[in-house]
Amino acid sequence: MRKLVILGAGTAGTMVANHLSKHLNKSDWQITIIDKDDDHLYQPGLLLLPFGVYKKDQLIKPRKRQVNERVNFIFSEIEKIEADNNKVILKNSEEIEYDYLIVATGTTPRPDQTPGLDDPAIWYRSAFDFYTLEGSVALQKALENFPGGKMVVHITELPLKCPVAPLEFAFLADSYFKKRGIRDKVQIHYVTPLEGAFTKPVCSKTLGYLLEERDIQLETDYVIERVDPETKTMYSMDEREIKFDLLVTVPLNMGADFIGASGLGDELNYLPVDKETFLSTDYNNIFALGDASNIPASKAGSVAHFAVEVFAENFVNYVNNLPMEKKFDGHANCFIESGNGKGLLIDFNYTTEPLPGKFPLPVVGPMPLLKESHINHLGKLAFRWIYWNMLLPGRKLPISTSMQMAGKKKVEG
Repeated sequence: MRKLVILGAGTAGTMVANHLSKHLNKSDWQITIIDKDDDHLYQPGLLLLPFGVYKKDQLIKPRKRQVNERVNFIFSEIEKIEADNNKVILKNSEEIEYDYLIVATGTTPRPDQTPGLDDPAIWYRSAFDFYTLEGSVALQKALENFPGGKMVVHITELPLKCPVAPLEFAFLADSYFKKRGIRDKVQIHYVTPLEGAFTKPVCSKTLGYLLEERDIQLETDYVIERVDPETKTMYSMDEREIKFDLLVTVPLNMGADFIGASGLGDELNYLPVDKETFLSTDYNNIFALGDASNIPASKAGSVAHFAVEVFAENFVNYVNNLPMEKKFDGHANCFIESGNGKGLLIDFNYTTEPLPGKFPLPVVGPMPLLKESHINHLGKLAFRWIYWNMLLPGRKLPISTSMQMAGKKKVEG
């Protein structure tokens, strides 16, 4: 019997386990998934929790219940991968052998990588992340009690999970403080290492007005060096100083430590793979999916969804000595909350930037691309049901895994 081991039971790991459970013969294959605990977190909800849209218990469900019952579940932290010996070593020194390995352990915010940021004097007191459940819950209380002052929304470096989320947070904060009646007492600053607020030039050109309209100050090309916790000041590499009363930061995102310890990762512990097939560039029986890989695509749930559908079909061919004919094009589809009950939608891939138009149907839509609308906001909220009931179980959605140009209008960046 051949052994498939999946590391990580988050979005990508759960989806691929469910997809392959349907396609790999039970009498020929043993499928095992390993994760440290049984809490599956709906990560897109972490953005909305600080603003009271969701409560903590609405975002967590048991991991084991999301996975096909034929899959063997092991709850343990991982020490390392011995790729030359086809083994995974657990924290308790137990060895798990595999014929094929899928790494889907995601990415993690690392405030410890920026000097001064994780100092107890400010961390979860006046400086917060919203990419962890603990951080999001703490930030909700901080927002409720914030009397006014300078709020800085900050990105440390790319790549990061869901690149538009920090911008969404700034927009939602603007709306939130208006509802609280203290918007005139809050200065919102958006600080990014990029040349503009958006990662894509067409987005920056088309949507740049959103920051001006909301009186959000933009600081670009800001590469942080350190934080002084006593004065609540950020310093950039070129010695620009930014003071804050409330800092909402996206710390450096990194892959799992055991990837680096195993000698399999790049400088940020992401596993190098072929961007179209997800096969390791170093081992012919190791793949990486979701945020754990180094593919040049957004680290987002939609990317994981499209990627897993491409991968599952390819994997069945691959283990039967057939070519992996399907190629992943980097397709990403992201809702962007813009506040005040509205949202935007962007659709893009490795080579094509987000473009205006209609989605998912040409002309009809009903969702406009690169344009604010209430229906896009509703789409963002509806995604939670789709996530639990369609994406994780591996049910097919009526959306192509590859990006389609139908219904889109080309524009110059």
